Amino acid sequence: MAFSFRVVKSDKDTLARAGVVKTSHGKIETPAFMPVGTQGSVKTLSPDDLEEVGVQIILGNAYHLYLRPGPDIVDQAGGLHGFIGWDHPILTDSGGYQVFSLTDLNDVSEEGVTFQSHLDGSRHMFTPERSIEIQHALGADIIMCLDECTAYPCTRLEAQASAELTLRWARRCQQAHERLNDEQDKGQALFGIVQGSTYEDLRQKCARDLAELDFPGYALGGLSVGEPKTAMYEMIDAAVPQLPEHKPRYLMGVGMPEDLVDAVSRGVDMFDCVIPTRNARNGSVFTQNGQMVIKNAQYSRDFRPIDSSCDCYTCRHFSRAYLRHLFQAGELLAPRLATLHSVCFYMKLMRQMRQAILEGRFKKWRREFLSLYRNGSGVYGQIVKVQ
Repeated sequence: MAFSFRVVKSDKDTLARAGVVKTSHGKIETPAFMPVGTQGSVKTLSPDDLEEVGVQIILGNAYHLYLRPGPDIVDQAGGLHGFIGWDHPILTDSGGYQVFSLTDLNDVSEEGVTFQSHLDGSRHMFTPERSIEIQHALGADIIMCLDECTAYPCTRLEAQASAELTLRWARRCQQAHERLNDEQDKGQALFGIVQGSTYEDLRQKCARDLAELDFPGYALGGLSVGEPKTAMYEMIDAAVPQLPEHKPRYLMGVGMPEDLVDAVSRGVDMFDCVIPTRNARNGSVFTQNGQMVIKNAQYSRDFRPIDSSCDCYTCRHFSRAYLRHLFQAGELLAPRLATLHSVCFYMKLMRQMRQAILEGRFKKWRREFLSLYRNGSGVYGQIVKVQ
C-alpha cells in the first residue's frame, strides 16, 4: 500500500508532533492544512498558484463532484488528479457533512441517507458502499468513511445513536473499500471518523471502537458546527488519547488560525476549512496581527502591503490601497489576490509550527504567536510585546 505515516518529532511540553504522510502522489509534512477545492478547484486559484505558496494537499467534495460532473467522467479523465491538473495528494470527504447541512432535504436510515439535490431537486441515496464507490472513482489519495454528523445542540440519545450508526457504517465502508481494492488497488487510504457530539464518553468510545478497526488514519468530525470552542477542545482532548499514536489525526472543518495552533498542541496533524478562501473572497484577509477587512475606508491611501512579513505574490507587488480599490470596483482580481495571500498565510503558519516542533520550541512559539495574533491592536496600532 502506498500510504504511510511517521512521527518525526514530538514536542516535549505538549502533544504537538511533526510527521510525514506518504501517498502515491507525494508526501505531506505535518502539521498540514488542506485548502478546500469543493468542486475540484480552490476558488480563484490555479494549481500553479497553490504550488507557489506551498500547498501540499487539497480537499475535494464527493457530494458536489458526484452531482456535477459525475464520478464516471472524473474516472475517465484519470481521476481527480488528471481531471483538475493537480499531481499532488488529494483528500475527498464522503459527502456526509454536505448531506447533514441539507437537513430539510434528507432522510437518514440504517441503509444510508436519501437526499434531494440542491441543484435540480432530484433524489439520490448515499449508502456507505456507494460513497466508497464514488470516492474510488474520484481516485483521491485519502478517502473518508460515510458518517452521520449531528447538529449542535443535540440530546445524548441522539448523539449516541449517531455515533453507533457512524461505527456500523464505518465497518461497511471498510468492507466495500477492501472489495474494490481487490479489483483495482489505487493506493487509497480510508480514514474513520469519530462522532459523539459534545459528550466526552461517547467520543472516547467511538474513538476506541474505530481504533480497533485499524484504519490508516482517523478524523474528528461533527465539530465546529456551532458548539463553543471550549467544547471543541474538550472533545479533542477526549478523543486523541484513544487513537493510535502512529496514525494521523485529522480535525475536519477547522478553522481559524488560533484554532489550528491550539489543536496542534492537542495532537492533531491535519486540517481543512473554507475560512481562508471564503473570507478572502469577501475582503477579509489574515495577517500576523489578526484579520484585516481590506475593504474598509481606512486603507484607501495605505500603500503598504497587506502584511510586511509575507512574501506572497500579492504582498510583493500590491498595496492595501490597490486591493481595496479592486474590491470597491468589483474587479475579479480582488478575490484572487486576497485568496492567494490568505492561503499563503495558512501555509506559512503550518510550516512555522512544524519547524518549532522540530526545534523543540513549540510551546514558546505558540505563546508568542497567539500574543501577537490575538493581542495586536491592529496593523496601525502598537503590537503587544510578549513578556
